[in-house]
This record gives sequence, structure tokens and C-alpha cells, in this order.
Amino acid sequence: GRIVVDGETWFDSERGIQLPVERRGVGYVFQDGLLFPHLDVERNLRYGARGAATAKAGVPFEQVTDLLGLAPLLRRATPTLSGGEKQRVAIGRALLAQPRLLLMDEPLASLDTARRREILGLIERVRDEFRVRIMYVSHSIGEVSRLADDVAVMNDGRAIACASTEEIFNRDDL
Repeated sequence: GRIVVDGETWFDSERGIQLPVERRGVGYVFQDGLLFPHLDVERNLRYGARGAATAKAGVPFEQVTDLLGLAPLLRRATPTLSGGEKQRVAIGRALLAQPRLLLMDEPLASLDTARRREILGLIERVRDEFRVRIMYVSHSIGEVSRLADDVAVMNDGRAIACASTEEIFNRDDL
């Protein structure tokens, strides 16, 4: 197998290349946010910036907090946040790490319908304004059709189809 992102080989089994995970520049947003409960919102966000894997100038802190509506929450303790607020902080922390790829694993699964719509709109803005590649894992066809350019359909841990979103959704066998 082989994984290449932006022309850089992260993994190549034939050539024996395996770039260490911490050097790949991947930001993660999980289903439950996984914030540090002992840090307030600002320190959770700044932790992401501290872990930036690249030397580029990066996304300004204020731009992230403005886009995600986090400025009023900066002094809040993370255990007091709602589910939607936690996900906004998790997205902000991941962005501030200057990712080349943002991996989002079921980021809306634990949210109610109203919060899902809100966060889905923010994910679209993050994709469009920060031009970051997003690998979005979801069981929701609606989320995938709204966000994805390309889709990999998985079954029992194996990709059974990989194509453009339009092509995938026009296939009767899937």
C-alpha cells in the first residue's frame, strides 16, 4: 500500500517508508471532542497551536475563534460546555495545529439535530475558508453528500468503492 498527501509519501510498504504520525500534520476531531477537562477553552485551543507540525505561519488564533464563535467561551471550563460548543472547540484546536489533513470521525454523531446543522455549516466554512483537506468519516449519507467531493464506501473494514460523490450516489449496487 501507499499513502501520498500533497506529493509527500507518508507510507509506502514496497519502499519501506513510514513517516512518523507526529510528522504527518493530521488534525483530529472525534465524535466526543476529546478536550482536556483540566484546561479552559483558550488553553485547549492554544494546545493545538503548540502542537503545530509545520513551520508555516498558520491560521491566526483570532480568525479561528471568530469563525467558530469561540471568543465568548475562551475563559469557560470545558466540562461546562454543551456538545456543540465542545465540537466547535475541538475543530478549532485541530485547525490551530496547522493540519495538512483534517480527520473528522463521526463529529456530529453525539449532537441533536439543531447542533448537527450548526456544526455541519461550520465544517463547510472551515473547508472553504481554510482550504484544508478533510477526511470525513460518517454513516450519514446526508452529511457525506453535502461535504464530500470523493467518497470511499467501506464494508467490513475494506473499501468496496472509491469515486466522486456523484458517481457513488448514482450507483444502484451501493
